[in-house]
Amino acid sequence: MTHGKGLDRDGCFLREGALGRVSSPFAPVVAELGARLRDHFGPARLHSGYLYGSVPRGTAVPGVSDLDVLLALRDAPTEADRAAARAVEDRLDAAFPQVNGVGILLFGVRRLLSEPERYDLGWFVACLCTPLSGPDLAARLPRYRPTPLLARETNGDLFRGLPGLRAQAAAVTTEAERTRLTRGVARRLVRTGFTLVMPRWGGWTSDLTESAEVFGRYYPAYAEQMRAAACAARSPAAYPELLDELLSGLAPWLADEYLSVHGAKAPRP
Repeated sequence: MTHGKGLDRDGCFLREGALGRVSSPFAPVVAELGARLRDHFGPARLHSGYLYGSVPRGTAVPGVSDLDVLLALRDAPTEADRAAARAVEDRLDAAFPQVNGVGILLFGVRRLLSEPERYDLGWFVACLCTPLSGPDLAARLPRYRPTPLLARETNGDLFRGLPGLRAQAAAVTTEAERTRLTRGVARRLVRTGFTLVMPRWGGWTSDLTESAEVFGRYYPAYAEQMRAAACAARSPAAYPELLDELLSGLAPWLADEYLSVHGAKAPRP
């Protein structure tokens, strides 16, 4: 039996990334991250830490890629926790020019393991996050397959987010703000487009170019727009007009098609 990329022989997700894949330019960043987390959180607050994105996949580009981190806290995050995370972000971003921004997500262990998050944050930790420190929560989560349920619960909420994204686009006042928003919107649309077709394709990829190409096989009429979004996700400044085009064209169609194919993501408390 054959399966698409990213799955094992049983058709379950292979976990992305490994600390051994972190390339040499980013190794000191990850080492400093571990030290800063110990200083700012410590075992009393931090249950476990994870990397995700291009750095643990070994595909990060110095000066272009960001460092993505998820922290599982023993209790729900507090304002003090968020302040500590911002301090770590600022420290790493200032000290290492090879990273183009640092982002730290904070969640309590109870939420990550909760039933409502089983096919969203739980899947994310178990399949897309690389353990950095502490007990790995993946041991307490199920194995996952590229099912319509997973598609619905990961990205079936684009329709809810569109009004806010349009409001943000209307409010931007600087080129830097527009560039950041273009990158974020483009990434979200490519990932949503991919998970729309993921169950039919029967596999997984986090590569944005491949994601756009896979999507285009099933929706050729929108293939060029999705390819443009994938390019803008990597180099948003090169596409200054694309944000408005995406939010008025591809995004509303994609939101409607997602609802038609997979339904709406269950609202969270």
